[in-house]
Amino acid sequence: MLTTERRYDIDWLRVIAIGLLILYHVGFVFLPWGVFIGFIQNGDSIDSLWNPMSMLNIWRIPLLFFVSGMGVCFAIRKRSWKQLILERTRRILVPFLFGIICIVPLHVFIWQKFYKQDITYNLHPSHLWFLANIFIYVLVLSPLFFLLKKKEEGKITSWLKWLFGTPLGLLGIMAVFAGEALLLHPETYETYSMTLHGFLLGMLAFFFGFVIVHVGDAFWQTVSKWRWLLLLLAAALFTLRYLVFDLLAPNYLKAIESNLWIFAVFGFGYRHLNRPGKTLSYLSQAVYPVYILHMIFLYAGSYLVVPLETHALIKLFLVLAFTFIGAFACYEWIVRRVSILRPVFGLRHISTSAKLQVKKTS
Repeated sequence: MLTTERRYDIDWLRVIAIGLLILYHVGFVFLPWGVFIGFIQNGDSIDSLWNPMSMLNIWRIPLLFFVSGMGVCFAIRKRSWKQLILERTRRILVPFLFGIICIVPLHVFIWQKFYKQDITYNLHPSHLWFLANIFIYVLVLSPLFFLLKKKEEGKITSWLKWLFGTPLGLLGIMAVFAGEALLLHPETYETYSMTLHGFLLGMLAFFFGFVIVHVGDAFWQTVSKWRWLLLLLAAALFTLRYLVFDLLAPNYLKAIESNLWIFAVFGFGYRHLNRPGKTLSYLSQAVYPVYILHMIFLYAGSYLVVPLETHALIKLFLVLAFTFIGAFACYEWIVRRVSILRPVFGLRHISTSAKLQVKKTS
């Protein structure tokens, strides 16, 4: 039987992945095309931000889908199919629907007011689009996942353990992602939101995330052993993309680079982050509601800071601080403590004793 002990490094990677998404969104305020993709845009750009953002862009979303698939693998070890669907409905579908009805329109209102547009109510997934993808992946792939669970001591699992115990498993995953890029040939590899390419890439990452956890230690020992080489290869491909292709490398090379970054992150995470702690315990609960909320505070901060007569770097720091402090304060003082709000932000109801504990820790 595969181990059921908690993997704290995966919890950390989920926190890191969502944190990177928030940082990435803040960066768009200070790029010259921010307004064209729906962000309030600062007058003075910080063009140099695009280099690190381009490095992150090809693996930040796939990493999140990998980690989401891993979470499902852990979940089904103690849940039936019905229990999994109900739990994912509560954790994913309910916050998604609440978000597009109540959260997204708020930051759209701020954008409309800043640019003196007509104030209208818009239903749009915005930054929550990937939640719909994940819920669909659960529905579509769970029959296969439960079949693998049922036959976890069978030949297929034994073969997968052998495969992922060698670099051949990593090469196989990269080949699949490169094949997807060649087959669909997206105009921009990094356009994941509400595209066929983004949907299929996310499903592949979700599936392989499940498989990685299903096979146990084999994959993790491999990425841990080769983590430095994986990091160097990822950095080399990014350097090639930057120097030779002006960041516009062929999609199959981006797919390979993306996987190398993710495998390196998994290797270093497995080696250094697999330990519990109070910080992780808090952040693993907070990060999901904070992500749902952060666009409101990003847009509100941009609304207040962008008109200021000061250097763009100072504005960047101010918007960043406003976004994180505002979102975490809203989580800590409202979402975390108001019982009726917890479910719509993907949190469990808490008992009376737990409520008292929350008050004691505040």
